[in-house]
Amino acid sequence: VQLQASGGGLVQAGGSLRLSCAASGSAFSINAVGWYRQAPGKQRELVASIISDGIINYAGSVKGRFTMSRDNAKNTMYLEMNSLKPEDTAVYYCVTAPVGRPFDKFGSWGQGTQVTVSS
Repeated sequence: VQLQASGGGLVQAGGSLRLSCAASGSAFSINAVGWYRQAPGKQRELVASIISDGIINYAGSVKGRFTMSRDNAKNTMYLEMNSLKPEDTAVYYCVTAPVGRPFDKFGSWGQGTQVTVSS
């Protein structure tokens, strides 16, 4: 599976952005999917993931502000980001892996898209 992320940009604090990640390959619809981010000087962190239908997990720092979704018919996943804060500034990566397999070892990764939130 190959992934292509898009939708990043520069936004003021309190604003919104919607990230998209388009996938090629038939395995996408049955795989787990996730969004990670990495800020300068920090470790990569899992922001949100969909392991299977109806099970969506969020990092505590984004819960209530970010919404992850997927459209298997379009082979695309999304990350809707609202009430953005300067600390959300990072490169955001989409990833997919077989269910039950950890993203960091078995994932196929997108190229990353920069999100910058100004104060």
